[in-house]
Amino acid sequence: MTTFLPTIKQLQYLVALHEAGHFGRAAETCFVSQSTLSAGIRELESLLGVTLVERSRRTVRFTPLGERVVEKAHRLLREAEELSDLVQSAGKPLTGVLRMSVIPTIAPFLLPRLLPRLRRERPQLKLFLREETSQDAIESLHHGRADCVLLALPFPTGEVEVEHIREDRLFVAFPKDDPRDPPETVTPSMIDEGRLLLLEDGHCLRDHALAACNRQEMRGSATMIGTSLHTLVQMVDNGLGLTMLPEMAIEAGILRDTQIVARPLNSNASRKIALIWRTSSPRAEEFRLMAQELRAG
Repeated sequence: MTTFLPTIKQLQYLVALHEAGHFGRAAETCFVSQSTLSAGIRELESLLGVTLVERSRRTVRFTPLGERVVEKAHRLLREAEELSDLVQSAGKPLTGVLRMSVIPTIAPFLLPRLLPRLRRERPQLKLFLREETSQDAIESLHHGRADCVLLALPFPTGEVEVEHIREDRLFVAFPKDDPRDPPETVTPSMIDEGRLLLLEDGHCLRDHALAACNRQEMRGSATMIGTSLHTLVQMVDNGLGLTMLPEMAIEAGILRDTQIVARPLNSNASRKIALIWRTSSPRAEEFRLMAQELRAG
């Protein structure tokens, strides 16, 4: 009996279609024409003798078997990439392609100091950055779209290795003339939950801020604005409320040219900045070197 084995390219097409939910967008991510991607998936179905995708003029729907095949395809593609990584890691460390996902509350504040030095000192490193929320970054990591993730802990990550970068204290930011401006630190009881502006769900900083305050009523009362810390700063500067900011954002000058005061939240309220990667990755030593670069900032 002849066994037909899917090709890596066919599995890439299938996974791309599952993620995009649209043949045109999937083809764009694979840098091929829509007809090429569609033909590759049809060939895969023909070789396997099954239907993986139900096609209509408006929707793309995966069959139950198709969903299971996609799940297995993710693992096979990740193993194939790790095979390539194994060869690469045997050479000079921190050379070639490295794909890093970074959360939005870290990327604009830490990376501008790091990237010029990396370009200068490690010219053979091709660092591709993707800015994603924590949940999306974790999915990218476990599906093989990212090699490592720079994020803030605690956050559910699955089975990963962790290299700690720094502690990042949390500050409360409010208009300069706020009558409750304390001299040194802010306690959670001093925060007016009705005026608290936070990032929308999906940003781990929101959860870190609420956990640091440990006030259940805040979860229902705080206003979830979303978008970015820069947006929250502009709203606070216009007297619309108060917010919480990480120390690295303040160090990077996010409050420059504003009338905002920032005070630390208690003495131990912080998040942990860390670099994580899959436990099965053969590039662990490279990622530890990258963590050292990040600490040097």
